[in-house]
Amino acid sequence: ELENQLTAKSKILDELKQSLASNGTAEQTPEAQSLRIAELCEMKDSIVNQVAQLKASMESVLEQWRAYDDIYAEVSLMTTRYLYCIDQCKPSGEEASLEALKKQVKTLQ
Repeated sequence: ELENQLTAKSKILDELKQSLASNGTAEQTPEAQSLRIAELCEMKDSIVNQVAQLKASMESVLEQWRAYDDIYAEVSLMTTRYLYCIDQCKPSGEEASLEALKKQVKTLQ
């Protein structure tokens, strides 16, 4: 969005330059107007550079968040699996008899 706004402002500055070249006004000398437009162009260029840096920084942050989301999903899945295994390995309240252990092995298989 910022890039689109900057493009629009650049067009306006170009129109001002063309208007100054063809018309000029009585309020300011053409030299003063040219100087002001040059200052505006420099400011615009500076903002364009800042926006480019911001965009690169935001892309880096976005990539880091994607990596975080991927790792989080993997850890969450592993945690769920471990909790399930722990739940399945709990003794069912029966004595640790051979029959209870066979039943637990069958459940785990």
